[in-house]
Amino acid sequence: MREPSFLVLTALADQPRHGYGIIQEVAVLSANRVTLLPGTLYTALDRLASQGLVVRDREEIADGRLRRYYRLTSDGLAVLDAETARLRSLATAAERKLRIARPRPA
Repeated sequence: MREPSFLVLTALADQPRHGYGIIQEVAVLSANRVTLLPGTLYTALDRLASQGLVVRDREEIADGRLRRYYRLTSDGLAVLDAETARLRSLATAAERKLRIARPRPA
């Protein structure tokens, strides 16, 4: 899974969010390392929706603009859980290798 998709799923894990809310949450989650552009976000949302991982939750008008909210499906939550475990396993393997590679102080 690509990092933007992982971050979008993570942003939606705790509550439904509209597009700009997802962009803001991804920035927070990544400590401002990842900035999603609207085109990237909506392409990811369309792909995730076609995979059954997210759905539209509701729409509202705010400040004269339409806000579309998205939420994770149960499949989306399961995929996020599996991907989190996979990344954790990779990070653990890297940490083991780093411990071997770094000499311990005498």
